[in-house]
Amino acid sequence: MKLYPVVMAGGSGTRFWPLSRKGRPKQFLHLLGDAPLLAATVARLPPLAKLDRTYVVCGPAHARTVKKMLPELPPENVLVEPCARNTAPCVGLAALHVVRRDPEGIMAMLPADHHVARKAAFRDALAAAAAVAEQGAITTIGVRPNRPETGYGYLKVGPRMPPPRRTPTKASRSRQGNPQRGLLPHKVDCFVEKPDAATAAGYLAGGDYLWNSGIFVFRADVILEEIRRTMPALGEQLESIGTALGTPRATRVLKKVFPECPSISIDYGVMEKSDRIAVIPADFGWSDVGSFAALSEVRARDAQGNVTEGDALILDGKDNVAIAHPGRLLAMVGVDDVIAVDAGDVVLVCRRDRAQDVRKAVEELKRRGREDLL
Repeated sequence: MKLYPVVMAGGSGTRFWPLSRKGRPKQFLHLLGDAPLLAATVARLPPLAKLDRTYVVCGPAHARTVKKMLPELPPENVLVEPCARNTAPCVGLAALHVVRRDPEGIMAMLPADHHVARKAAFRDALAAAAAVAEQGAITTIGVRPNRPETGYGYLKVGPRMPPPRRTPTKASRSRQGNPQRGLLPHKVDCFVEKPDAATAAGYLAGGDYLWNSGIFVFRADVILEEIRRTMPALGEQLESIGTALGTPRATRVLKKVFPECPSISIDYGVMEKSDRIAVIPADFGWSDVGSFAALSEVRARDAQGNVTEGDALILDGKDNVAIAHPGRLLAMVGVDDVIAVDAGDVVLVCRRDRAQDVRKAVEELKRRGREDLL
């Protein structure tokens, strides 16, 4: 089985402003250690997937940064979208390249900015999903919830599917010794939006809902077929781009056709309309690191639950996030559940429960024409 991971690195990361900017979006930040999130995503794939079969999709403003950050990645494996058109055209573009290389190649679509605590368990889940996808299913990895999270989408688990003919090596137990409770495929009954607190608590108690990780695994020919079926216009546009690949017209056709593609997510465009969706329930310490508040889940905390970076001082406060600018002290006294970020030219302060709304500050700055701060 040949696996072709495709890392989607086109996001803007507005919920991590002011650390995240146009020239340095979230996936390029060192939020969780020594490596940027994008580099960490690629580094956790071997030995399951080879680097020469790994692709990264990004925009033209970031292509040079991606190539510099991933020097061992073949330059031709950096796929540059002429403009941002959401994940359905992104997936389709990547599938054209994979199917041209391997007509039944298995793709794993991976966000560039997620955190995985147990890498071997993650690879086992990905291998299990690939074994199901090899037989024609569109497979996602569903993460077992450990709290009533309102910031994630969910999926409802349907009936058990027959196990794939090809059984991934050690898929039932990770190499770190953590049980992978089955890694057996199920049908997906439905996808559901981010719930309110009461609904999320019900999902957790019921046991038949999983977090939607946004990780999908499928054969390249299968996803192109499903795009043609559910989004015929996009299917025709991708066919035009695919016909030109490998010819002198390729760049010109891509720049002309891609901006005309509908801006729609693969979830809405295909996954919610397809009857070929399967899920592998798994647990590998996953977080989408969706806001500054999520740093409390994936970083070390002090005895009061505070997360700090740099020269940050917190007195008489708990459950705060404080990120100081190098060479400058950030002090917080007598406050709880507050996020304070000093980016050097901008200081952000907000309540933890409003961390998702940081993007509103970005929208307001755009409205005011403050491009210098974006």
